[in-house]
Amino acid sequence: MTSPNPGVDDKRRAFRRLHEHGCFVIPNPWDVGSALALQSLGFPALASTSSGFAWSQGRTDGALSRDQVLEHLRALVAATRVPVNADFESGYAPTAAGVAESVRLAIDTGVAGLSIEDASGVAAEPLHTLDVSVERIEAARRAIDRAGVDVLLVGRSEGFIRDRPDLEETIRRLRAYADAGADCLYAPGIRTPDEIAAVVAAVAPKPVNVLIGGASPLSVSDLAALGVRRISVGGALARAAWTGFLDAARRIAVEGRFDALGSAMPHAALDALFSNDP
Repeated sequence: MTSPNPGVDDKRRAFRRLHEHGCFVIPNPWDVGSALALQSLGFPALASTSSGFAWSQGRTDGALSRDQVLEHLRALVAATRVPVNADFESGYAPTAAGVAESVRLAIDTGVAGLSIEDASGVAAEPLHTLDVSVERIEAARRAIDRAGVDVLLVGRSEGFIRDRPDLEETIRRLRAYADAGADCLYAPGIRTPDEIAAVVAAVAPKPVNVLIGGASPLSVSDLAALGVRRISVGGALARAAWTGFLDAARRIAVEGRFDALGSAMPHAALDALFSNDP
């Protein structure tokens, strides 16, 4: 008999403890099946991926509604024993008050953490101003505190992946988000040891998440030595899955060959993976 799922409060406490010392990998599933597969490998926590989930629905990253994302988060939380962190994009609202409302709804899904990014969605000015970004983090912090729950707030600065790769400005923003109440800081797109070490030092003692979105010379132990507390992969696992699927399908469609199916996991192995309740 499998053990019952831990309660939401238990998951949240466990998630908080993970950020207190050491370094852990928090991979990104895009549906319940991928979440259960990652859980089976022993990862201590999971994080949703906006891109991976959007692609699974036949949409582009950022095109899904708040309600769709909230339902997705409920499904991930209900299916898994480990804490789930929400990729909550820009809070699905144009104002700080709207961000607070979105965060309240996200808390109700049972997530153990959530991130708010400073991307504006406007091509000419891809980042909110610093003042506006801080107001949005402060609103998220107040929403969590008013709910009386221990949900970990991640402040994200998107400059390096929004054509604004300015390390000094990124650090300025991350420090401001830490002061505004973010528990963990995240600048997707920083890659070099020097960039990573600078961010870690700038916001210490608060933990830092680093994104490894592709092949990297840095290992988990290398990142741990730089002071990184957690490592995510964003949509990379979803992209890897789509790559294998499309490669096999194209060989059938274009070449009339089925040889790519020879490396597929056996039916029985996948049935065995999903044979027990989480």
